[in-house]
Amino acid sequence: MIRTTHLCLEAGPRCLVDALDWEAKAGECWAVLGRNGAGKSTLLRTLAGLRLPEQGEVHLGGRLLADWPLEALARERAFLAQSRSDAFAYRVIEAVLTARHPYHADRYWDGSDDHRIAMAALAALDVADLAQRDVRSLSGGERQRVALAALLAQQAPLMLLDEPATALDLPHQIAAMRLLAALCRDEGRCVVLVGHDLNLAFSTCSHALLLMGQGRWLAGPVDEVMRPETLSACLGHPIDVLHHGGRTVFVAAESE
Repeated sequence: MIRTTHLCLEAGPRCLVDALDWEAKAGECWAVLGRNGAGKSTLLRTLAGLRLPEQGEVHLGGRLLADWPLEALARERAFLAQSRSDAFAYRVIEAVLTARHPYHADRYWDGSDDHRIAMAALAALDVADLAQRDVRSLSGGERQRVALAALLAQQAPLMLLDEPATALDLPHQIAAMRLLAALCRDEGRCVVLVGHDLNLAFSTCSHALLLMGQGRWLAGPVDEVMRPETLSACLGHPIDVLHHGGRTVFVAAESE
């Protein structure tokens, strides 16, 4: 679905990602992990087509990302930024309906099933009861779930999310991650998300891309990549693993 060839990303004099040859396929859910400043958000913005790489290429559906017309690209990939602000008063339902714009170049959502799709997305994120609320009146967690609902309503096969669990309480973190995993498993979508919670990533994602620092990276199925010694090197802190009730749990170990 999306593929990089010899992708190189830089931030000033620092090399964030060097020669990334990587592919995410339909039905896969990828977690991008690494310490602060490792380049996770930079990579996601590059995959979304919002910045150009220093070297290399990104292909979406076998086509160079830069060659996609903007409206067609918006129907193929959806992007959730790490932070956003709501400067104007508009209702929650209107915020979600704007995600349907790529399907209506010459009109808005009148006379279509967009309203049904938007309300279904709000219900999936447990915020349908907020549809008529002003977005500026919402809590941080409620606003995040509305943003996730808008992403869902866009109905793109590829979903790129930068820290989707931000501001969510524990039940909604789990519910949101399980929803993303189910979209991959049941509908053949592809999800690439940036996160910091190792346990959520391991329990819901099928694959992980670790940004190890100084341009180094490691990618593969979570069972192969998310190992204590590898995560310790990636995050710069010793990580232990516990096995309890059939679950694998990562915990921060005492620093030596």
